[in-house]
Amino acid sequence: MKITPHDLKEIPDFINVPKEQLQWLIDNSNIQTFNQGEFFFSKGDSIDKLSIVLEGKIEIKFEQNGSYKIIGQIKKNGISGLLPFSRMSSIMGYGEVVEDTTALFLDKSFFKEMISNYYELTESLVHNMTSRVRESTKNNVQSEKMMALGKLSAGLAHELNNPASAILRSAKALKQHLGNVPEKFKKITSIRISEHEVDGINNILFDKINNRPENNMKLIERNAKEEELEEWLEDHGLENAYELTETLLDFCMDVKGMKEIYDITGEQNFPHAIEWIENVLTTEKMVDEIEEASDRISNLVQSVKSYTHMDKAIEKVATDIHLGIKSTLTMLNHKLKKKNIALEKDFEENLPAPKIFVSEINQVWTNLIDNAIDAMDHSGILKIKTQKDNEFIKIDITDNGHGIPKEHLHTVFDPFFTTKSIGKGTGMGLEVVQRIINQHQGDIKIVSKKGETTFTVCLPIN
Repeated sequence: MKITPHDLKEIPDFINVPKEQLQWLIDNSNIQTFNQGEFFFSKGDSIDKLSIVLEGKIEIKFEQNGSYKIIGQIKKNGISGLLPFSRMSSIMGYGEVVEDTTALFLDKSFFKEMISNYYELTESLVHNMTSRVRESTKNNVQSEKMMALGKLSAGLAHELNNPASAILRSAKALKQHLGNVPEKFKKITSIRISEHEVDGINNILFDKINNRPENNMKLIERNAKEEELEEWLEDHGLENAYELTETLLDFCMDVKGMKEIYDITGEQNFPHAIEWIENVLTTEKMVDEIEEASDRISNLVQSVKSYTHMDKAIEKVATDIHLGIKSTLTMLNHKLKKKNIALEKDFEENLPAPKIFVSEINQVWTNLIDNAIDAMDHSGILKIKTQKDNEFIKIDITDNGHGIPKEHLHTVFDPFFTTKSIGKGTGMGLEVVQRIINQHQGDIKIVSKKGETTFTVCLPIN
């Protein structure tokens, strides 16, 4: 295949490169062809040539636990391989030819001459490299954010479903309950007691509502109390006593409380009065359940706001580091519960507030805590410790999982390194973590052995 400078001028990067420089590139390069199914490059190959795809298409794949993930393509006019001033030395993935491909290769032995004598050509290739790095970084970060978002979304859906279902369930029960009120109201209006006696009943009822005591009875004790109360109510004219005892005891209205009301109402009015009291308490209980579930949803939404930092400008701000950690734990609470993981927090009080990019640092906590959870078996222990260390805030995140093999400790922060299967990890989590920490002029280290792995993050206070 004969190539001319005019052909290379079709490549956007070479539009402003003089023809004689493109001719030098052609004269010192060699052209190779690859058939569909062959590999353009393989993992571990040395990066020692500039390559330009003249025809065809190549898919870039990375291996994760025996499976392959496609992360990009090189098409016609695509520039890849070694570029001037690049420090890449070996290839981390595979390039599979999916359409018959013709490519031009320039050996790195010509780079010194190119840099010295052909400025425009060198400049165009350097610009291509910086654009490639910038685009790769953006895609990698976006991919990792989407992975984290997917995990958090699944967790939030689970966490929100419980209180939302409780609200729906209580609302339906409340609607059905209120439908029975007219009949009970008819009975209560037939009671003939003095205003003083009504005040007495009201005082007892609303004292229990407004000062609802903690009901910490054990199951055996509660069953005994229910049987005692049911028997006492039946002896005093209640035909449906078994339907009333649960709610009455929820508000700690036991036999002693029933006797106070009986003394006020008398034998004839007592059954109707107790049914009305139980009706009011049931309504109160259902409203409390709806309020509690609504509070849980509100707290979750507040955690999301805190986690994403939606109400603040995108700039470094002095922030209590504990807020982000706590919000992250809220977001990942479903995973902790699912694996029955015990959480031990050792947070130093009055910790100085470092200036940070809040959403980015929250992504650090997400990746580190999520990885720790994944590394542990059922009923593991997650420890998080914070403390001031000279001019730094030090955060230790420790799990008692299987540990990281010694031979992998120096590669865990490398791009695309992961021990997780396809779809469960991008291999960019810890690389992104390290980049964010470096962005804050901080430091991250790892110490691991079987049964104890600790990631230590240090963030400068000023």
